[in-house]
Amino acid sequence: MATNDNSTQSARAVRAETPPPRYWQRWANNSAADAGSAQAVIAAVEASAARAPTPSAGDPAQTPAAESPYRVLIVEDDRSQALFAQSVLHGAGMQAIVQMEAEGVQQAIVEHRPDLILMDLHMPGLDGMRLTALIRQQPQQQLLPIVFLTGDPDPERQFEVLDSGADDFLTKPIRPRHLVAAVSNRIRRSRQQALSSGSAAPALSNPETGLPTRHHIMQQLGAALAEGATGGLMFIEIASALGLRERYGYAAFERLMMQAGRRLAEVATPHLLARLNDNSFLLLARGADEDALEPLARAVREGLSAQPLSAREEEPVHLRCAIGYARLSLGFSDAGSALEAVERTTLQARLLPEGAAAYQTRADTTTREHLALLEGHLELAYQPIVAVAGGDTAQYQVLLRLRQNDGTLLSAGQVIPAAEAAGRIVDLDQQVLDHSLGLLNLYQHSIPPMRLFVSQSLRTLARDAFAEWLLNALAERQVAGSSLVIDVRLPDALVHAVTLQQFCARLMPAGVQFCLSQFEPGDEANALLTQLPLGFIRMAGRFAGSHASPALRDELRGAIDVAHRAGLQIIGQQIEDPQAAAAMWMGGVDFIQGNMVQSVGSELNFDFQSAVL
Repeated sequence: MATNDNSTQSARAVRAETPPPRYWQRWANNSAADAGSAQAVIAAVEASAARAPTPSAGDPAQTPAAESPYRVLIVEDDRSQALFAQSVLHGAGMQAIVQMEAEGVQQAIVEHRPDLILMDLHMPGLDGMRLTALIRQQPQQQLLPIVFLTGDPDPERQFEVLDSGADDFLTKPIRPRHLVAAVSNRIRRSRQQALSSGSAAPALSNPETGLPTRHHIMQQLGAALAEGATGGLMFIEIASALGLRERYGYAAFERLMMQAGRRLAEVATPHLLARLNDNSFLLLARGADEDALEPLARAVREGLSAQPLSAREEEPVHLRCAIGYARLSLGFSDAGSALEAVERTTLQARLLPEGAAAYQTRADTTTREHLALLEGHLELAYQPIVAVAGGDTAQYQVLLRLRQNDGTLLSAGQVIPAAEAAGRIVDLDQQVLDHSLGLLNLYQHSIPPMRLFVSQSLRTLARDAFAEWLLNALAERQVAGSSLVIDVRLPDALVHAVTLQQFCARLMPAGVQFCLSQFEPGDEANALLTQLPLGFIRMAGRFAGSHASPALRDELRGAIDVAHRAGLQIIGQQIEDPQAAAAMWMGGVDFIQGNMVQSVGSELNFDFQSAVL
């Protein structure tokens, strides 16, 4: 008898805490036997939303955000699950609004100004991770709390969800009081941070880390350069970041970086320190003795690694870093060029035993050699990107070539490293992009319409003025943004994901699209597919050999499946023969690129309308 009582109590607990499919019909049967009463239950729950307390515009007591009812936007395509969560939150005195279609989420955010979004993972069309990434691209929504509530049992999914920009991950089944506590605690902290920040002016410090913001330190750097101040600038890059994220996961990695920031700030006092990207920091030592920059860099490195940080409980981690530094008296033209100089110098510091390197001006002999290599004129080439089932757009990848004065033709693989080493990559990228915009303007009325894929360096995209220049150039030349695809290499995107997100957010309203090239599947690479507003990925060249390797073919199919579920289109490159093309087609790629289609040339004359592979 006791066993039956226990099982009955257990069943009641599950029923009360976790709604089964179409739960409202079963609950309605407690008081009525027909479907009509079930509809009454739905109507009652929906009516409770209308009765939920709302702040009065004329009531001063309701004006402060901290005193008004908590507002939650529930994004859930399953009606019964949505109404269950809504009823639980309403019962706790919160306002809960349900949005069942992903396409309406942005409008709901604008209309209801939620304190938190309760997000479902699996939804038709645009899944929760992709939707979260899109929300995070809006500057005013970057700190909006997003909590996932999902029944997905995959433990790896939690990492992917947090990596997409979410704040927390709740697993169904969940007790109502657990849901209420998780939501209310997150909103309470968010409101307290908003109140402490106070004004609408750009924050001088990050509310979570206490460090100066990137915007603030770049402003201070610009002011120091304008005034001719002495001192130094240091780019600090935490070593082995990708391995740390893969080992500990996104949330633990973020905790490590926050600890690293606090440790670096202590060592660097009284100088300004800000976090730039996922694993990099910028230190501005305004007014410091420039002869003391080297010992300061050494002290910063030793201070970071001297004591372990905590990634997990009872698992200490010693972090290392590489530092590139420069004297402010060298006369940088603006903050962007100074940042580029120290970031480039950090690449050299990685190779040195001491892990720190000083920026050398262009009088350096090696730099002169790189500049000599760049003497000549650009000769761009093009290769068609063809839809496997035919298409109505003429798509080309723009490929860089440089003709030297002696007639030698250099490829992009030779030119780009030399341009980066010589500090000319921004100029080179801008020339290539400007030429591409000229072509798009020339062919803007062509049939079929033209789309160009143009590779750009992350150093170029990181410059604050570059996005503004590109937006103005599109408008002046009357070029549709959708005809331009910015192509970014996966290794760059992995290191500078935050910078790339910011650039994408600036260009997306103009319709510009983005492609992730040299794609190699993996946890971190796959996470980028939902973090970034991509339209295309170009698979790494090795996948062209998938027809000769069953293991490679399976890896290709898995990568394509992940990309398709993220709503992206896939380009198979370096396709040289029919067997490789057939394997790509069977794997599910959307576009083919390679010499089998057409070799690289100087003409834009491929017949896309007749091309069906």
